[in-house]
Amino acid sequence: MFVAPDPGRLRLRNATRAVIGVAAAVTVSELCGLSLTASITGGLAALLALFTVTDATVRDQRITTALLPIAGFPVLALATSLHGITPARDAAFLAVVFCGVYARRWGPRGHALGIFAFMNFFMTQFLHAVPAQLPELYTAVGLALFAAGATRFVLWPIERHTPPAAAPSALPGSGLARPTTRQAFQATAASTLALLVGQLLSQERWYWAVGTVWWIFVNTASRGETLVRGFRRVFGTVIGIAVGLLVAIPLHGAPAPTAALVAVCVFGIFYTAAVSYSWMMLAVTVMVSLLYGLLGVLDPGLLGLRLAETGVGALCAALAVALVLPVTTHATNDAWIQRALRCVHACTAETARRLAGAVDADPAPRVAELEQLLARVRLSVAPLVHPLNPMLGRKRRARHVLALLDACAREIRGLVAVAADPEASHDARLAAACYRVQAAVEALTDGGDVSLQPDDSAATEPALAHLHGLERALAELARPLRTPPSGSPLVGA
Repeated sequence: MFVAPDPGRLRLRNATRAVIGVAAAVTVSELCGLSLTASITGGLAALLALFTVTDATVRDQRITTALLPIAGFPVLALATSLHGITPARDAAFLAVVFCGVYARRWGPRGHALGIFAFMNFFMTQFLHAVPAQLPELYTAVGLALFAAGATRFVLWPIERHTPPAAAPSALPGSGLARPTTRQAFQATAASTLALLVGQLLSQERWYWAVGTVWWIFVNTASRGETLVRGFRRVFGTVIGIAVGLLVAIPLHGAPAPTAALVAVCVFGIFYTAAVSYSWMMLAVTVMVSLLYGLLGVLDPGLLGLRLAETGVGALCAALAVALVLPVTTHATNDAWIQRALRCVHACTAETARRLAGAVDADPAPRVAELEQLLARVRLSVAPLVHPLNPMLGRKRRARHVLALLDACAREIRGLVAVAADPEASHDARLAAACYRVQAAVEALTDGGDVSLQPDDSAATEPALAHLHGLERALAELARPLRTPPSGSPLVGA
């Protein structure tokens, strides 16, 4: 958490840009004479636009940002119009939850639009917005998206010079076999229960329980991932409430120091999101405490209620993933590991073509894809390597698999670097080694036996050395993937 690498200082730059974009959105709202409620809405809209839009190209990011009002404005109108009609409001909120999660089947754009729609409904509950405020809320959100877009695409176009890696596509399936469809039903069931229990705790702040359910289901695909994310959310909230008691309450909503600390929290959200969900939740919770201070409603009891509602949401999410169309950790792990191995196969084949002299062969995009797939494997396996996992045997095997996959990626990167050398030439031994690697991957993904005999004596040339290292890593992978002890699945849960 403290020493995580930041290649090219990308996280640092993104976090700094987010502070600028959110500050610009709030400043524009204030200069236009909008109310505090509208200014907060605009700041949150800018934060969401900068945080959730993750398309692979700048052009697609611009299109998604432009589409955010289409997803958010109707929901904003619906939520404010149903402000005093509890049954209809609750039903509409649950419908937004289902549609928002289901939209993830359309990739990063659907994911971003779904989050923005949900958060527009959530923000109206958070700020107790009423229909009379709708025009200025529309104005604030529109100005905020313009400010966020100008900051991202004009003032500081980071992605133009450092294109983001394309996120792996979702696991395949149709109907209820599609993970995103199952998640839509799970999230809706969990939100229904959270809404009911949350309202028993508080008729005014019940929405925190539903919000907890929503964000626990973001970027998760299995039962284990959801449970770990729920634990981390509660843990981060507990620490955030402690910090809020020490920092936010003594300020009594003083504008200048509160604004400065909110900027620090925005930076923390963006800087830690890719590293630690718990740290991100700490920043979110402190920011919420500061915003409540600005609204003049902050007290220790409110922070305690937030913790209780967060616990309710986490528990409801855990029950839903266990009882409603469950997706096991084992099935998800196996699918992502197989995709990573197939990408190793593709990287090796493309590199072999490059070494053979094919001018159109470019393994670099395959390497970038492999890095993204390995990041997804780590997320999937996270429940098994978590410190609180009591199944020590599975934890050891999962860590062993991750280490070997990292070794494969390291050898692939070295192989591609050698192939990029214009002096690199084809060798008959390279073709044989590449063939053995590809055959090994096919055996691993098809469930067959892997029998590799790398020729260490021939590993004097750099490309051969990397290929033989790759062979050894694949040979070692065969044991934990196919023959775990006691007949238990490799990374099952």
